[in-house]
Amino acid sequence: QVQLVESGGGLVQPGGSLRLSCVTSGFSFNTSLMSWVRQAPGKGPEWVSSINFSGAATIYTETVKGRFTISRDNAKSTLFLLMNSLAPEDTAQYYCARGGWGTIPARVSWGQGTQVIVSS
Repeated sequence: QVQLVESGGGLVQPGGSLRLSCVTSGFSFNTSLMSWVRQAPGKGPEWVSSINFSGAATIYTETVKGRFTISRDNAKSTLFLLMNSLAPEDTAQYYCARGGWGTIPARVSWGQGTQVIVSS
């Protein structure tokens, strides 16, 4: 059974940082492209970042470049998203997803999400 379980979200002030984690099981993590997707209240899903199998290649949507860093630990089948200089427009439910490279993976491949709220 494929499982993706995100954690690390919360309430943070503008300019603050959070590190999201996604523990996975039930599939071959170390041969899978992985992505982060977010969905703000009342809006459609937005692709945020993707990482290749080894972690050597990463891509980001323009609005998070230089602020967010995607990484992975294949030994622990875990995906991360380090988010710095957070702004109110980063408020969203964040999902890790199997697959995708600059595109939003199928909804069935997402986790349950973790909430990020950026507010003073």
